[in-house]
Amino acid sequence: MPLQIIDHGSVQHQQMVELRFQMLRKPLGLTFTKEDLEAEKNDILIGFFDDGKLEGCCILTKQDAKTVKLRQMAVLSGLQGKGIGRVLMTFAENIARDRGYRKLTMHARKTALGFYEKLGYSASGSEFEEVTIPHFEMEKEL
Repeated sequence: MPLQIIDHGSVQHQQMVELRFQMLRKPLGLTFTKEDLEAEKNDILIGFFDDGKLEGCCILTKQDAKTVKLRQMAVLSGLQGKGIGRVLMTFAENIARDRGYRKLTMHARKTALGFYEKLGYSASGSEFEEVTIPHFEMEKEL
């Protein structure tokens, strides 16, 4: 299962933007702005590829010297539940640890709570709305 860090502005990055649009934004009637994508320049962009095709991705964004935030986790429709998300999360956690981070946080969609809880994440705080749907803040000590 080939996982890799993706360079901002590369062909793989464009594939990642399209996957995130199809899976996360389009169903909510949202798009990406040029500023949204430009802000990712300093993030860690992670992709899961099979035969050169991007099937899953996520982003790690530095919050402070010891904390990184997971964002834009997406797996192609039809491939969810096949272990791609779990592999992406393990890879992302290892990258974060290797770069000196001690905590990973996220705004998880309510529908994904169980997935992240199985990976050792715990919800902190109350449910809130983000991009028109319920979310929870979740975190895990690395």
